[in-house]
Amino acid sequence: MQDERTPGAIQEPDEVEQAVFMLLTAHDDQRPWSVREIELEIGDPVGVADSLAHLHSAGLIHRCGEFAWATRAALRADRLAM
Repeated sequence: MQDERTPGAIQEPDEVEQAVFMLLTAHDDQRPWSVREIELEIGDPVGVADSLAHLHSAGLIHRCGEFAWATRAALRADRLAM
């Protein structure tokens, strides 16, 4: 059926946004990510574009051209949530 989810598939916008945020705040891989790298990791180019726009407007990520990375405040909040 088309309505059934594929195991591991990300379909909801909030799930994509959470996955992008987790990728950008990963403790072992702090660096600017290209949008293309994020798209390849997440597998949803439209969802990634929307998520990056939402995260940027919320002040959780920085954007410079085709690169994105977490703000210091987002990194700190992520570590406090652990």
